Amino acid sequence: MLKDLFGKKRKFATVPTDSSRMQQVPVIEQKEVPEGLMHKCSHCGSIHYSKDLEKNLKVCKSCQHHFILSSTERVQSLLDNGWFIEEFDADLLSNNPLQFPGYEEKLEQDKEKTNLNEAVITGQGLLKGQPVILGVMDSRFRMGSMGSVVGEKITRAIERAKERKLPFILFSASGGARMQEGMISLMQMAKTSAALAQLSNERVLFISVMTNPTTGGVSASFASLGDINIAEPGALIGFAGRRIIEQTIRQELPKDFQTAEFLLKNGQLDMVVHRKEMRDKLAQLVAMHTVWEGA
Repeated sequence: MLKDLFGKKRKFATVPTDSSRMQQVPVIEQKEVPEGLMHKCSHCGSIHYSKDLEKNLKVCKSCQHHFILSSTERVQSLLDNGWFIEEFDADLLSNNPLQFPGYEEKLEQDKEKTNLNEAVITGQGLLKGQPVILGVMDSRFRMGSMGSVVGEKITRAIERAKERKLPFILFSASGGARMQEGMISLMQMAKTSAALAQLSNERVLFISVMTNPTTGGVSASFASLGDINIAEPGALIGFAGRRIIEQTIRQELPKDFQTAEFLLKNGQLDMVVHRKEMRDKLAQLVAMHTVWEGA
């Protein structure tokens, strides 16, 4: 048949193989890299061993990007002996005042994940031998959102600073007010601000340190009311989101808008301080205030 005469011919001959004679290639077992052994910098892409990163206070050696610190890591990096002499209100717990669906379960998950009861820890400690009241927010717990317990703990710390005549230092890290507590959360803006006004009337120093991120109701209340306002390099600081502002004013915002450097340039911060220099700078400011008070 014509089909058979002009059919396609194979270009290569095939040789049947005996599967029993095929060379057995040894399977190489891939060793799994332990989780958390390394971290990749989100800014420059550099890879760091976790232990090396911790020794460097979680600052990228290549680009100086500041990774987020937990509240316990922050306290360890600042206070003498690495912890409070006295911790305040560690037993205060949030409930569910508005019966928001799933809120209690989320709180329990964050407690287990962070080993914290809330998004802020407060206490008294020594900063290079100088007594201070310190508060540190933790963005790992409900994104550092400000609920009734966060506001209460900060207010109580401010009141203790006023009674003991000790400088109050607060590290903010927050996504804003906690939506699951609605108006009760928003009330904390007024409560903490009123307490800081009383602290100011007693001429007691308040240093506010804004870290990444400090946004929403926190940035619009106690975080911006320091006698001295400081931020870490590159920290996101602002009230509303960038896209919302651009849509509202119908203008494109600068690329560095809402960064610590932008706020410093426009007079909303007193200084931007590298994490490695933070302990020394805070101790210097507290010492200057103490000398002034005793003069």
